[in-house]
Order: sequence, then C-alpha cells, then structure tokens
Amino acid sequence: MLFNSLTFVVFLAVVYGVWRLLPGVRSRNAWLLLGSYVFYGAWDWRFLGLIFVSTLIDYVAARTMAGASPGRRRAALLVSLSMNLGLLGFFKYLDFGIVSMMTLLRWVGLDPHWETVGLILPVGISFYTFQTISYTVDVYRRAREPERNLLDFALYVAYFPQLVAGPIEQSTHLLPQLQRPRAVTREDVRVAFLWILLGYAKKIVMADTLAPMVNDMFAAPERFSCLPLLAGVAGFALQIYGDFRGYTLIARGVSRLFGVNLVGNFMRPYLALSPRDFWRRWHTSLSSWLRDYLYIPLGGSRHGAWMTARNLMLTMLLGGLWHGASWIFVLWGGYHGLLLVLCHFLLRRGAEATWRGWRRVAAVAVTFVFTLGGWVLFRIRNVPDLVAYLRGLTVFEFTPLAASYLVPVLAFGLLLGVYHVWQELADDELVLLRARPAVRLSVYVFLGLLLAVSESQRTPFIYFQF
Repeated sequence: MLFNSLTFVVFLAVVYGVWRLLPGVRSRNAWLLLGSYVFYGAWDWRFLGLIFVSTLIDYVAARTMAGASPGRRRAALLVSLSMNLGLLGFFKYLDFGIVSMMTLLRWVGLDPHWETVGLILPVGISFYTFQTISYTVDVYRRAREPERNLLDFALYVAYFPQLVAGPIEQSTHLLPQLQRPRAVTREDVRVAFLWILLGYAKKIVMADTLAPMVNDMFAAPERFSCLPLLAGVAGFALQIYGDFRGYTLIARGVSRLFGVNLVGNFMRPYLALSPRDFWRRWHTSLSSWLRDYLYIPLGGSRHGAWMTARNLMLTMLLGGLWHGASWIFVLWGGYHGLLLVLCHFLLRRGAEATWRGWRRVAAVAVTFVFTLGGWVLFRIRNVPDLVAYLRGLTVFEFTPLAASYLVPVLAFGLLLGVYHVWQELADDELVLLRARPAVRLSVYVFLGLLLAVSESQRTPFIYFQF
C-alpha cells in the first residue's frame, strides 16, 4: 500500500475517521494497531507473523529484565538481539552470504555450485528491527522501564505512518506520545497539511520525474560522456532526497493528524558544511541509532584518535551494509567512513559553526561534491559499471542529450536550494507557515498545480527495499 496511491488515501480516511470517533486512549490505540496490521498485511499477509513474533520476543525479553539479576538481564538481552538480528540476517543477507562465499571459494580454485534461497525481503524489516533493538537495549541500560501494556508496545513497533521506511523511533520518544490522550489542534492540522503537500510534491513531482533519466544513465553508464554522467548523479541526489524526504514528510504529516510528532530525519542535508555535518542532517534517525547503539558501545571517541577512527569506519561499514546486501553498499559505507575519519583528523570539533561568508559557501560546495561521489557508489550496480562511469568522466562533449539531462536537474535544484536557504537563514523548518498568507497561498497553489499536471510514473519509495 504505497503512500502515493488512491488505496492509501481511502485507507487513511477510514482509519482516521473512526479514530476521531473513538473515546479514550485504549480504544484508539487498539484501532490504530488493527489499522497498522492491515496496512502491513497489504504488502504480504505472511509478514504479519514475522512482525508479531519480533514484537512478542522483545516484549517478553524486556519484561524478563525487570528486577532480574545481572546475568538474567544479559541473557534476556542476548535472546532479543539474537532473534532480531537472526531474522534480519536470514531474510536480508542469506543469499548475499551464499554468493559471497561462492565467490571467495572460486578465488582459491574451488568451483561450488550452491543454490541461493531467493527469499522475499519483508518490507520495513530493517527499520522495525532497529527500532525494537533500541527498546530492549534501553531497558537493559535502565534508560526506561519495560512496557507492561502489550497493545501499546505492539503499536510502537507497527505504527503504520513510519513502519516501512522510518524514521527509526526510539521508545523514549514515541511510546509516551502513543500512551497519552491526544487532542488534535488546529496547528497540528496546518502542519500536517504542509508536510503532506510538500511530501507528495517532493516524491511525485521531483523524485518520480527524475527517476527515468537517472535509471537510463545508471543502466548503461558506458554510453554517456562527462556532462550527462554528472547530471545523472546530481539528478539521483535530488531523486533520493525527494523520495526519502517525501516519504518522511508524508509520514510525519499523517502522524501529526493522530497527535503524534515523529522525528524529522532530515535537516537540509545538501547545505551541510562537512561530511560530519552531512550525517547530522541526513537520515538523522539512523545516524543517531548508529551513534547510540554501535559507535558509542565500540568506544566512541574515548580512547584516542586512532581508536576513534576505527570506530567511525566500523560504524559506517555496518551502516552501509544495513542499506543493502551488496558489497557496493559496503564500499559506500567505507567511503563515508573515510570522509568522517578525515574530518576527525583535519577539523576540530565544532569548527563548522565558526565559518561565515565565502568559507561557508565554499564548504557547502565541497561537501556536496564529496556527497555526489558517495551517491555514485550508492546507485551504481557493480564494479564494471563504476569503472565505466569513471572512464566516461574523462570524455567532454556537449550534446542535446546533455542539455536534456541538465535542464530538469538545474530547475529542481534551484527550487529546492532557494527553499532550503530560506529555512536555513530562518533556522525554522516551518518557515512557510510563518510567511504572509499571500506567500503561503501562492506556494500551495504552485505545488498543487505541479501535482495536478505531473505525468511521472508512480514508483515505490526507494527506501522500501531496505
């Protein structure tokens, strides 16, 4: 059930309409949980058993920790981690492991002929697995008490607005909101309308319009010269931002209608001043999760510069692997890990906050170039295609094809850039709501017209595959 489908609009209307009529938190949460399971089961009803098993394991594991001895608490945590990571590894990485092992054995002269399993990846499993792991780890660390109400905990795991592509919510933020009485205010509706409208515009108008061009270029990079290749990766940068940010905005807007405020997940990432700053702005719920549950437990920055560099690299390598079962994603994670290590050695902590004027503009430009390099690795299909892409960058010619690629990229980039600079200068995500009514109405009409005339093909959200 895609957000950008009529089916979802009807589903949301029914769920929200009944929710508004129900009295009390308990009945409302029970209805939301039922709706969330219907939403998830619409992808494949067999996945419902998987998410329920994960929910039950973590609920019992956390309850077991309450008042238990240190040994029993560790055992309960290990059961939770083993089951969650085991299910994630089985469905997401089993075939990847088989293929990688066959490749390794062929390098040493053997010739295995193993069959891959061909499992269907349950949608959203990477997101809700990390979400439930954060809960049991927080209970183990005594950062929160174990949840006693199974219904509330199940809703925390399966809450449909953010179920299949995040943001990855920590229980200390989301669960208290689900458990308290929620009155939807006029401000909630105004914010929800803005976020949903912007989300659909970024997804349908920008991301889906650029998708055919990007797909064409990355399908056969050997056919293109420098300008189309650069336009293609810049187009992908806009596409993946519009796609993922669009999903997040729709999810946050829909959730706001239920009186729940999800974390933002994006803070104008293409205005980042350094690779370090980029990861404070891009997919922030994942960045925070990797910091709190991987980087810091590895030692963080507590044991000297070289151990910090090791921890940064390991965190980003595993973050890359989280995105997909492919060595290309590991390479992408390593690339960003290397950039973060260089920042650690070359930039003092907080240096970016002191930059002004031309230094700030130059930092944004340089960081964006490095980010584009990462997007090439993220989007490319294999190493031969990467070699072909790099070779094509040495061929300079301006053709009508190059112009046809550059025009939409420049147009969308300019519109997005102006809006983000406006937000950045005001330091306000909701700057449009503070604008004069005539300005706000003009933007709403403009976005509505773009959505009405958009002829782009409706495509699934990119992060659904992760």
